[in-house]
Amino acid sequence: MQEVIYFIIVIAILVFVHELGHFIAAKLTGMRTEAFSIGFGKRVIGWSKSKGLSFGPLPEDIDLEGCTDYRICWMPLGGYVKISGMVDESFDTDYSSSEPKPYEFRSKSAPAKIFVILGGILMNLILAIVIFWGMNISIGKQLVETRELKYIPKASFAEKQGFLSGDSIAAINGTKVKYLHEISEQVFLHNAGKDIVVEYVRDGELKSVTIPKKEVPKDEGAGPLFPLVDRAEPFIEDLEPGTPAAKAGLKRGDKILTINSENIASVSHVIEVISASPDKTVQFSVLRGKDTVQMAVTPRKDEAGQGKVGVQLGGIVDSSQLIIYDYGFFEAGGKSIEQIGTVTVLTFSMLGKVITGDLAFGKAFGGPVKIAQYAAKSADVGILGFLNFIAMLSLSLAIFNLFPIPVLDGGHLVFIIIESIIRREISVKVKLRIMNTGMALLIGLMVFVLYNDIFGQRGGGGGGPGTSQLLRDKR
Repeated sequence: MQEVIYFIIVIAILVFVHELGHFIAAKLTGMRTEAFSIGFGKRVIGWSKSKGLSFGPLPEDIDLEGCTDYRICWMPLGGYVKISGMVDESFDTDYSSSEPKPYEFRSKSAPAKIFVILGGILMNLILAIVIFWGMNISIGKQLVETRELKYIPKASFAEKQGFLSGDSIAAINGTKVKYLHEISEQVFLHNAGKDIVVEYVRDGELKSVTIPKKEVPKDEGAGPLFPLVDRAEPFIEDLEPGTPAAKAGLKRGDKILTINSENIASVSHVIEVISASPDKTVQFSVLRGKDTVQMAVTPRKDEAGQGKVGVQLGGIVDSSQLIIYDYGFFEAGGKSIEQIGTVTVLTFSMLGKVITGDLAFGKAFGGPVKIAQYAAKSADVGILGFLNFIAMLSLSLAIFNLFPIPVLDGGHLVFIIIESIIRREISVKVKLRIMNTGMALLIGLMVFVLYNDIFGQRGGGGGGPGTSQLLRDKR
């Protein structure tokens, strides 16, 4: 339920901002906006300057006297601005039987039309920049300077590649790395779909290993390949009610000290012990506040035959291990634009790799299920984590809307460009046929993404307790 609530909040914010961009641009260019809607489907409640507050659908013959009906509809999975004289996702063509009016979209110049179409995308970009800017000012940039593989779980992918605890990563595919995030970016973004050449230092000697692209784990983040977050001390970030962990008395915030009297070095270490102990009682020693608490937990056996206790683990990084860069006002703004550029380039790079088959579609894109999950997880981290997620999703929405698919902003831009070249308006019938095709493609894509969200996650997590790769500052 929590995930659904956060999903609705995120979608409502992004849709409102996007449609507000179209709305403002339309007003600035003298176009009439008939409706500003949050949500699709039947109107639940709305207000207009001419009619005031009203509930339910409006009569078909109602005259709003040129005013906008600001409404909320029953399905909060999107929204729209209805601009007079424009063929859009509402497929309303009643205007086509009359002569163009000065306030209609179709009567405006090409630059004005383009400005209106790009208005939503620009607002999404502005939202992302403002959030990144604010975060850069408030927290600067926090870096974890670590390349050491502190703990390699037995039979893990890293161990099979020959890595040992204490090895230090020096470079990925020839690019030197210094910070934790750089390793993840090199493996799963810059070199996605490629063989991975890892240079590392062991006992002062530089060594290397090549991992074929087909063997590189598809998991998000670098944890399954290089357990670098294991420099962080494991704690219980969340737990499900009624699970072995909850029944045994484990609580959120408990710091795990030992399991079966064995000192715990990392998050991966916890996962290894629990996964190897289905239906076997293990003894936990945790630090709760200033007290050390002992308890017995019996992991249940999952479908893969591995143990699970129903917890989500996090890693606490002491502030002394962090390198923090503080930005001034203008430097923070510059960095926010730099972040926008970096994410945009990486997004198109990943799209290209999906098209060429070098990267699985499900790894590059997520639908409503993943959005809901990530929204809830980011909110658990705190307001800054939640805002960062909104900024990233806002940027993704801006990029996605540029795709030349009919019913998307990019598709409308193509119509405008073609009409400018042929110097006449494309017939409404042709536009409707193209947009119906585009809508069918978009629905098909959404169904595929939703299917991948639900069924693509099966068998993907390793069988241990869920882990969070978020590093938290211990202050």
